[in-house]
Amino acid sequence: MSDAEEQAQRGSDAAPRQGDGDPDEQPGFDIDTFPGGVRSALEAVLMVVDEPVAEVELATVLERPVEEVHDHLMALEGEYAAGLRGFTLRHVAGGWRFYSRSEFAPIIEKFVLDGQQAKLTQASLETLAVIAYRQPVSRSRVSAVRGVNVDGVVRTLLSRGLIEEVGEPEESGAVLYGTTTYFMQRMGLDSLDDLPALAPYLPDVDVIDELIEEGHV
Repeated sequence: MSDAEEQAQRGSDAAPRQGDGDPDEQPGFDIDTFPGGVRSALEAVLMVVDEPVAEVELATVLERPVEEVHDHLMALEGEYAAGLRGFTLRHVAGGWRFYSRSEFAPIIEKFVLDGQQAKLTQASLETLAVIAYRQPVSRSRVSAVRGVNVDGVVRTLLSRGLIEEVGEPEESGAVLYGTTTYFMQRMGLDSLDDLPALAPYLPDVDVIDELIEEGHV
C-alpha cells in the first residue's frame, strides 16, 4: 500500500460515520466565541422574529441564565435610546422585539403604505375600544354601547387579527370577544392594565343589559 493510500485509510478510519452519536442532539457552542458575545447574539435572534420573544426562550437558545439575558436586554435598550437610533428594543406582550421609533412613524407609513391609507374606520376603532375595555363581551353588548349593529365591524376586526373569540357564557350562549396578543403589540401594551383609564366612562354591564332587553340594539 502506498503512503497516499495509507493516509487516506487513516483519514477514513478517523472520520465519524453517518449515524454515529445522538441524531437529536444539537451541536453545542460557546456564545462568547461569537463576535460581540451575548448582546450581538441577542440582536441576531431578535432581528428575525415577527413577534415578541420571552426572556426564558432567549436564555434557552443562548444557553445563559435568564437574569443575565435580562440585564443584556435592558442594556441594549438603553444603548439604542442614548444613541438616537431609528429603532428601539421594547418589552411588549411578555417578550422582547425590535420596533421602529415612534418619531419616524410618518416616514414608515409613507414607505409601507406608499401613500395609501389602510387605517381602521371610525366605526371599527369605536367597536375595538368597547371590546378592549369591556372584554370578554358579546356582540349584542357592543351593539348596545354603540347603538348600531356591529356584525360587519366585528368580522373586520377578526380578519385583521385584532380580536378573537374567547368563550361562551353559560346562560345566553352568545360568543364572547376579547383582544389578541397582536392588538397588544400594535398598541405597545405589556398588559391590559396599561390601557388608559377610559372604562369608567362606558355604561355599566347592567345598563347595557337593560338596553338589550328594551331592543335598543
